[in-house]
Amino acid sequence: MKKIIIYHNPSCSKSRETLEILRSKVVDITVVEYLKTPLSFEKLSEIGKHFLPEDFVRKNEKTFKDLGLSITDRNAIYRAIEEDPNLMQRPIVICEGRAVIGRPPERVLELF
Repeated sequence: MKKIIIYHNPSCSKSRETLEILRSKVVDITVVEYLKTPLSFEKLSEIGKHFLPEDFVRKNEKTFKDLGLSITDRNAIYRAIEEDPNLMQRPIVICEGRAVIGRPPERVLELF
């Protein structure tokens, strides 16, 4: 059975849809509500290595603009997400060393 981790925001429709797709499969799902349990810099670095910075961070968020973050400075992005988890793109799904962002939610099917 595939073991899946989803970094989930229950307020996000794309995240909810992605979780429903995962639940329709026979998988072992660990749901991490990262707004309730913020991720450490180390964990963000580990997850972020799967993505381009511009895909990993929600660059249209007011906080991103207010902080004047550079899309090329991964460490600054991880520190900012550590402080404000809303900056992390969602949902992120990891399975067996591979990761996708569930936008659109059907992208999660790439892991099967």
